[in-house]
Amino acid sequence: MEKFINFRSKPTPLNSANVDTDQIIPKQFLKRIERTGFGQFLFFDWRFHDDGSENPDFVLNMPEYKNSSILLAQDNFGCGSSREHAPWALRDYGFKVIISTSFADIFYNNSFKNGILPIVVDNDLLSKFFKFINDDSNYEMDINLNDQTIKDNLNNEFKFDVDAFRKKCLLEGLDDIALTLEHKKKIDIFEKNYLK
Repeated sequence: MEKFINFRSKPTPLNSANVDTDQIIPKQFLKRIERTGFGQFLFFDWRFHDDGSENPDFVLNMPEYKNSSILLAQDNFGCGSSREHAPWALRDYGFKVIISTSFADIFYNNSFKNGILPIVVDNDLLSKFFKFINDDSNYEMDINLNDQTIKDNLNNEFKFDVDAFRKKCLLEGLDDIALTLEHKKKIDIFEKNYLK
């Protein structure tokens, strides 16, 4: 997993609540065995018409959000099934941070394990973010995981909470396998002694 690097980006405003994992990555695209390549199918039923053409009214298809790394979403993002493909698709598309008032538990955990930082904010702050974007087409955010801050180009600064262990994993690029391999010497000693 890549290390989380502080960055600046325009946020993409997905003004929908209860976005479930089947909308994030529809079931017909779950046949792939790799973790990559899912970004092209992200929000497929919302991004594309039945004939395959892009839906110009969907926020991800708007030119100003094409290179965004931050997704703003309403309450209960990532609900529905537990498919890990949802954070795979979001990450593969280019999102590194998702800001919402709440996340489904399994999706929230899977996000950290796949290099995405899910930030929980209160309703008032999320409403402010949506308003800032609506009022200023050049609105951008700086995400600093080290300091746990969101700064913007309006000279605002907001703090966010994150579990210390999950923060360490993101900053050091440690997924479950990498965490296990941190104990490689002990594992090797155990296996050597166990096989005697």
